[in-house]
Amino acid sequence: MTNPHFNYRRNLIVCGAAALTSFTSPSLGLRRAPSIKPKRVAAIVSTYYKGSHADVILGKILEGWEQTGGPGPALELAALYVEQIREDDESVRICRKHNIPMFRTIRDTITCGTDHIPVDGVLCIAEHGDYPWNERGQHLYPRRRFFREITDTLKEYGRRLPVFNDKHLGPEWEDAKWMYERARRMRLPFMAGSSLPVSFRKPDIRIPVRSSIMAAVGIGYDGLDIYGSHALDSLQSVIEKRRGAKTGVKWVQFFEGPEVEHVLQSGLIDRELYDAALLAVPQVARKLDARLAPPKSLILFECEDGFLGAQFMLQSVIRTSVAVRLTGVNKPIAMQFEERREPNHPHFAYLTKAIERMIHTGHPSYPVERTLLTSGILDRAIRSWKSNGQRFYTPELAIQYKPVDYPNAPLPDLLSDPRLPLSKLNLPL
Repeated sequence: MTNPHFNYRRNLIVCGAAALTSFTSPSLGLRRAPSIKPKRVAAIVSTYYKGSHADVILGKILEGWEQTGGPGPALELAALYVEQIREDDESVRICRKHNIPMFRTIRDTITCGTDHIPVDGVLCIAEHGDYPWNERGQHLYPRRRFFREITDTLKEYGRRLPVFNDKHLGPEWEDAKWMYERARRMRLPFMAGSSLPVSFRKPDIRIPVRSSIMAAVGIGYDGLDIYGSHALDSLQSVIEKRRGAKTGVKWVQFFEGPEVEHVLQSGLIDRELYDAALLAVPQVARKLDARLAPPKSLILFECEDGFLGAQFMLQSVIRTSVAVRLTGVNKPIAMQFEERREPNHPHFAYLTKAIERMIHTGHPSYPVERTLLTSGILDRAIRSWKSNGQRFYTPELAIQYKPVDYPNAPLPDLLSDPRLPLSKLNLPL
């Protein structure tokens, strides 16, 4: 795709060349906990404008957790690749401000224009931008292509670095599976997913691993491809903690319109749980392009242990919620996965904290298999939607993994040492 501002970026590359000799220097205006040496990262992004995922993640590395020049993660942005420079682009300005070099290729970004790889990790943020849609309403962001070029470069130089992929894998299952398998074969620390599982919850309810979860219902909103991933990640971050869970999924089916109410009336889903999850999110009057999602729909899936996952997508609400029924507790427990968009999308600070921990320890903060699984559920649900609600049996989603008790916001302390195990942080996990 032709970039109308390519010469502008080329000038920045020349201006930023001097920065290649000073990678160990902190970015301008960034203050950190004094005993923690920052790790250097390269970032590969689709586009970068105010409020984009690139801005609310990389902006916290460059300008602090609140993006106001205060304390930030023990990370340093060493180099940046931006595929599409928009008219409202922020990358050129912010890289000039912080003396960060930009490059024209992913390979050059990871090598920082040298003959080796002088970074400790890679962030891949392929969200937003002018990319095509397929006939099922999936936005074909270049996550697989970016990941292929990142891993090709790592293979060329014989390096195994932590890689973070923003949001879900894919979006098509074949791409998600390919990315996961390549990371596994290369033995890369690999992490992905939504910011919502680590975000604020309202009320702040923490469900530990091995909880006696009898049933659960999730509610999400907006387009299936864009927000279904957030909703399913939120639901899965809760139900994966049920005692004796077999996380693999046997089948996925999509329901819409009157069929949703029929499922509720059948007793297959706990109606009290649905009502509790609905009360946890604000009601709104909004219309959505019918090509992106129906006004009311349900993603239903059965896990290998017989647990039934129920993810509703409603255009009459805003925000995401999960309600659970626990053994021995009479009433459902419902929580809103609060985004708290101001100031500067603070829920992304807690995602960046999880990224920081992986880069420093070399181990994912939580399993990438969760995101692989929810990517597969979502892809199969969208295919079911476009196939008149056909049930898809999913032996390919026999994905087993062990959850971890990684805390959501407002913990852990953002200024804590990312190298410390969670058990040493005195957190109420």
